[in-house]
Amino acid sequence: MTDIEACQKMGEWQENQSNIATGGDRMELRFLGKQTQGGGSPTLFATDRETYIVQGWKVPEETTSVEIPKGLLRFLEPDTQLGVPLQDTGRDSYILAGAAVLDHEVIMQMDIPGHETCVEVGKIREGDVGATADG
Repeated sequence: MTDIEACQKMGEWQENQSNIATGGDRMELRFLGKQTQGGGSPTLFATDRETYIVQGWKVPEETTSVEIPKGLLRFLEPDTQLGVPLQDTGRDSYILAGAAVLDHEVIMQMDIPGHETCVEVGKIREGDVGATADG
């Protein structure tokens, strides 16, 4: 197998994985807000899947966690919250975990510097039964 064929196979595999992760549909993002701080640009997006994409600083040794400034939460849609627990760092920020965003087309819609990453998390609407998010 040539390098080109290997790259094509990898591309097909990645597309298949992203289709599995999104139920075959491409995820659409809607920008909600950005909290520029300390050389970073943590950002919040809503998706068409009733979830949030949270872009934040990489957490060492954690591939599915991000650190975000507390102020980023002001961009949540009205009467909603993140559907994951928030760990207070004591540095005016939270650490949260979610599903790794692997869809290349989604990632290309964002400006993600090397020291940041993004995760997808659930969205809890006010009044939802079993709401467990902090924040």
